[in-house]
Amino acid sequence: MAKIISVVNQKGGVGKTTSAVNLAACVGAKGLKVLLVDIDPQGNSTSGLGVNKRALKYSTYDLLVNGTNASEALIHTEFENVDLLPANINLAGAEIEIVMMDKRENRLKMALSSVVDDYDFIFLDCPPSLGIITLNALNASDTLLVPIQCEYYALEGLAQLMNTVRQVKRLYNPQLEFEGVLITMFDGRLNLTNQVVREIKKVFPKKLYFTTIPRNVTLSEAPSHGMPVIYYDKRSKGAEAYEDFANEFLKKNGIKPKKSK
Repeated sequence: MAKIISVVNQKGGVGKTTSAVNLAACVGAKGLKVLLVDIDPQGNSTSGLGVNKRALKYSTYDLLVNGTNASEALIHTEFENVDLLPANINLAGAEIEIVMMDKRENRLKMALSSVVDDYDFIFLDCPPSLGIITLNALNASDTLLVPIQCEYYALEGLAQLMNTVRQVKRLYNPQLEFEGVLITMFDGRLNLTNQVVREIKKVFPKKLYFTTIPRNVTLSEAPSHGMPVIYYDKRSKGAEAYEDFANEFLKKNGIKPKKSK
């Protein structure tokens, strides 16, 4: 049975989708079966894996709103061991429609139940908000992974997220735990960067990943080519950082990679 992990931060522009796509690709390249679930109406994980979000027959909107079977929307990508449940702009209206439904917080969990045994990991790329779709993701997940950019406002957003997680644990999913916090867009030359890292270490002394993701042009370029960075430029600093992160992630989960790409 797959471990389900929400990649979540209600603040946009923190490297959430970049981390979801590249962690999924790196873990898949190491021989583990991965499903990436795009539940962000922007559909950036979908296009980041080279899938045309304007040509989808089914998307995660159909799973959440119409009860479509996950296997009908599933796409086998060209990247090793990585499957995708895609998203497009249709999902933007799902927030309003789901609110009126019975068991509205369980829609995603029910949709994933038919495929959860087919994978080692399922990563949920959440929207940059704390609405009903993110609530669905947290309710369906075993853990949550939080990418954080090194800036002051990131700490404020983290406090808001923590409050939401506490409510989800109390009301819906008492088993939900923190997978970890990943520092993105890291620049060690800046005093603010180091200050933010110190503050996060105080709050999550055992949950902050040692690996940090640097600011890197290649990481920005790869999505425009519809490729994870390890397929676009394996020798780039961004690719090396996500390879290191994937290794650390798997080690913390007690898994020895079956192989390296």
